Amino acid sequence: MSLLVVGLSHRSAPVSVLERASLSADAKVKLLHDTLAAEPATEAAVLATCNRIELYADVDKFHAGVAELSTLLAQHSGVALEELTPYLYVHYEDRAVHHLFSVACGLDSMVVGEGQILGQIKDALALGQEQHTAGRLSNDLFQQALRVGKRAHSETGIDRAGQSLVTFGLEQLAADTPVAQWAAGKRALVIGAGSMSSLAAATLARVGVREIVVANRTVDRAERLAEILVASGTGVRASAVPMWSVPQELTRVDVVVSCTGATGLVLTADDVTAAVSQGAGAFAPTAVPDPAPHAPHAPAGPGPAGLDPEVVARLAAAARAGGRLADAGAVRTLAAAPEPDGCPLGLDAPAADGRAALTGVDASALELHGTWADQGEAAAQRQPRKSARALGDGTAVRLALLDLAMPRDIDAAVHRVPGVRLVDIESLAETSADAPMAADVDAVRAIVAAEVAAFGAAQRAAHITPTVVALRAMAAEVVAMEVARLDGRVPDLDDRQRAEVTQTVRRVVDKLLHAPTVRVKQLASEPGGAGYAEALRELFDLDPQTVASVSRADAADPMNDDDPGRAS
Repeated sequence: MSLLVVGLSHRSAPVSVLERASLSADAKVKLLHDTLAAEPATEAAVLATCNRIELYADVDKFHAGVAELSTLLAQHSGVALEELTPYLYVHYEDRAVHHLFSVACGLDSMVVGEGQILGQIKDALALGQEQHTAGRLSNDLFQQALRVGKRAHSETGIDRAGQSLVTFGLEQLAADTPVAQWAAGKRALVIGAGSMSSLAAATLARVGVREIVVANRTVDRAERLAEILVASGTGVRASAVPMWSVPQELTRVDVVVSCTGATGLVLTADDVTAAVSQGAGAFAPTAVPDPAPHAPHAPAGPGPAGLDPEVVARLAAAARAGGRLADAGAVRTLAAAPEPDGCPLGLDAPAADGRAALTGVDASALELHGTWADQGEAAAQRQPRKSARALGDGTAVRLALLDLAMPRDIDAAVHRVPGVRLVDIESLAETSADAPMAADVDAVRAIVAAEVAAFGAAQRAAHITPTVVALRAMAAEVVAMEVARLDGRVPDLDDRQRAEVTQTVRRVVDKLLHAPTVRVKQLASEPGGAGYAEALRELFDLDPQTVASVSRADAADPMNDDDPGRAS
């Protein structure tokens, strides 16, 4: 095994570099094929998330491999090599295995223990299999990483050591208030309809927001997510809107969570400033109760642009009572208008079938499903504001923003807008770095160490198998040749006698080879055991071409592709 990984993550690089180094879907495919075309690499897989880009390859030369993989990462990420190099890390052989297993368990995540990384590892393996760049080593490695990650989550409390990014982000928005108390009665807007946004919507529903609006360029995705949220049993009200209506929705919501695949900003500082300014009346800390049941209703018929006539009546009644409502709890679902060309999200691919994974809006399931939509997510909820929180300078928090995208969706400059609290990937990284480590982390580290040792032993043992097979094939040839010679010298043997002699010779050969081959596999599984294969080849004068042909046949074994642990 000559596994090499070259990459960068939130631990090695600033967010500004990670944003620029992000890979599109097409770039990942091209990177895989270019890696295989490079001389040192024979197979490759790429793990690209909002917090990391890592290129895994089986190489025959370490230094040449590092140079080639680093150059390819720079070329396909769009960041110059000289700028990227200071932030790259390199792991080789067992250290590379240890790194991926740690990543799979959430030990290397921005928030320790988050489970979404398992879905991303599964996607990385599936892409390598689809593009035929993942060979035996990559398949074994990534499948085992998935098993190790699942084991860590099932056998330890690593989930308690660090919540998902969504939960952790909401905790930062809530500051010193319990999330459920902070979220109660709020309206939320979730921008995007992919796995992270779906998780955000599920989490918001679970912690008690009263209304969610889902915004997405492809409206039917947003509508499906809204329908599932309503059917989740949480009591949340949900509706869907197209992306072009986000500025209007901003004036009505308390919380925004955004995680799309956009390459540019989805919300600028001007957008947020305008929304806070326009929605100033809607942020009054005291809301007037709904009018009495006998309050007169406005005449039926079309009301102001898209408002339900009943809503108009409630607003009118509230105005007559001398108070103001934030829109009387109304929900407007705007008709899906033709979306203008050049939308910054650029999401046109059809949605994958994620209804089963979203049914019941189970957060853990949503963390692991990464293909409900190709890119971008959307969900939004709106509800009357219970109370206004304060920023550090005493300003009331009118709008809380959580940006989970990389590159960022929300302009970092919005933190200067009065009444706005912004939590983004960079601030989450800084905050989580100081979070106390749970005792469960030590248990997960022990699991990782044991699994790395077992994986290395299995790979080293597998490395000698072709040599052992070639040795036994040579022995079978010798038996066949000697039996043929015996036929020439003793032609009068009948079939029964010939079969008995042949079986006797085979038993002798098998017994002579049994102990050495069993022992050499044991020795080969230990560190430094790779030399035993070469020793066997030298001692028995095995043809290297025969050993190589066995290796190729083993690698092409279709049973390897039928592994039940394979990602789908």
